[in-house]
Amino acid sequence: MSIVDFFDSGFQKRNQDHFAAIVRVAMSDGIITDEEQAFLDRLARKLDISDEDYKEILKDYQSHPINPPTSYDKRLERLYDLARMVYADHELGEKQKSILERLCVGLGFSTANVGYVVDKALRLVAAGVDEDNFIEEIKNMNR
Repeated sequence: MSIVDFFDSGFQKRNQDHFAAIVRVAMSDGIITDEEQAFLDRLARKLDISDEDYKEILKDYQSHPINPPTSYDKRLERLYDLARMVYADHELGEKQKSILERLCVGLGFSTANVGYVVDKALRLVAAGVDEDNFIEEIKNMNR
């Protein structure tokens, strides 16, 4: 296996595990709503999840390990990516905030301030800030 293949397979596995974690969050209330299903469909395409892997993950999402970001910066990077995806997905409408709140809890953000973090994240994404500015703003939002 070449080093390129090694990194490609590792990246794909990480995307699958990340997607499975999001499916786990969506299933936390026992059902996946039509809006959540549509979001998952689009997210799978963006993460380059094959149709076969998609079906397998939906069927057995709990078999994938939960790999939460190990550092606060990595958690903020994932928050940035998720906020952009949720914001860009205009089909979610009013559900944008609640879906992102659930995803943030899954990332490890405190339930006590997740609403505040999500509001700030969506405002920053709407303003078009880049990842570095997003991370800096989130880090300093309580100062």
